[in-house]
Amino acid sequence: MPKLMKLITAFSFIITILSIILFCRFNKSIYLTLAVTFGTVSYHLGIRLLVRLFYNTIMKNHADYTKKWYQIHSWENKLYQLLKVKTWKDRMPSYNPEIFSNKKHTWDEIAQSMCQSELVHETNIILSFIPLIASIYFGSFYVFLITSVCGAVFDLLFVIMQRYNRPRIVKIALRQK
Repeated sequence: MPKLMKLITAFSFIITILSIILFCRFNKSIYLTLAVTFGTVSYHLGIRLLVRLFYNTIMKNHADYTKKWYQIHSWENKLYQLLKVKTWKDRMPSYNPEIFSNKKHTWDEIAQSMCQSELVHETNIILSFIPLIASIYFGSFYVFLITSVCGAVFDLLFVIMQRYNRPRIVKIALRQK
């Protein structure tokens, strides 16, 4: 997954630059449309790679899962049942499944990685809406809004999955201590 995501990001960025150059040279709207489309794609994927890199550099998959931020609220379990998280959580892709492997890591390390992963996705949710600023220059506010909401919802699914799974992992980790 990491190679594919980096490849798509780089490809989108290159197409964005080429489209901008072609738009400046020929002033055809198709090139502007391509630049905005591929620019938005490269932003959404690139920012996710950068946020992950930032948290990996700062936290190195170490987090205190006993902190209040990571604790599940009483209303969350009802929400997870309503959303039927149990039925879809195993179908979600993982950027790097090895960090959640109990063959390579202790349950304590996995719980800490889950906290960091949650922070990455929460940050991505906020940063998903930065492209709305581009609508000031390019118009098409609703196109930028739709892509921003889709990006945020995508990351929200991962936050939900981390928060749904973590209490069970923490129980196992505490038993092992």
